[in-house]
Amino acid sequence: MGFRKLLAYRKGFDLAMEIFEITKSFPKEERYSLTDQIRRSSRSVCINMAESYRKRIYPKHFISKLSDADSENAETLGWLEFASSCNYITKDKKKKLERKNIEVGKLINYMMMNPKKFE
Repeated sequence: MGFRKLLAYRKGFDLAMEIFEITKSFPKEERYSLTDQIRRSSRSVCINMAESYRKRIYPKHFISKLSDADSENAETLGWLEFASSCNYITKDKKKKLERKNIEVGKLINYMMMNPKKFE
């Protein structure tokens, strides 16, 4: 099984793409700050999972890269908070994205707690 088949990766990828589409409507003045940052962190979740998957035969390295993915996922949640507070997304959209973000985090944490299942 490749990393693309991991449920956490697929859900993280879908979330990153949804964030990409939503941020197209953010103000131009946010292009190099909020828009760029939330896109980077949401994509980095998936990239760190892909890297971790290649290191899965080394449990400590696997968990370390998954921890990086989890940190990027938390950063994405913080940027969603700013987007909502700046009224770039509705409260309902924020809640929807937040639920997806939390689900991705739970899946990443499951992988971290059960590295042998991914060897």
